[in-house]
Amino acid sequence: MDDYPLLNLFLTMLWFFLFVAWIWLLVTLLTDVFRSDDLSGWTKALWTIFILILPLLGALIYLIVRGSGMADRMAADYRRRDEAFREYVRDAAGDGGAAAPSGSSTADELTKLARLRDEGVLSPEEFASQKARLLV
Repeated sequence: MDDYPLLNLFLTMLWFFLFVAWIWLLVTLLTDVFRSDDLSGWTKALWTIFILILPLLGALIYLIVRGSGMADRMAADYRRRDEAFREYVRDAAGDGGAAAPSGSSTADELTKLARLRDEGVLSPEEFASQKARLLV
């Protein structure tokens, strides 16, 4: 224990933390490069090579040149994923999407069909076919 003082342990932990933060920054930058819709494939390749070959200089220049739009691209990606998730939940929570329009249940639809049949708008055959479609 005397060969490795507490200060050295602290410095080792600090360097390890900085290394992990550096890797996280590089991954974030590369994710942003490939998330950008305004860059062509060749430009994405050049930014990637620049960030990987000269990491410190590449990361610094990328943050200066394109850093202002990183938050906007991240927010747009979050909104896109959130909307896709909400759509998935709406589809999964419904009756498979074909039984009833969103916002109404099968019972509500059957009630509407029965009212239309009683008013004479639907014939008994039409009512039966629509009811079978809802209950399937």
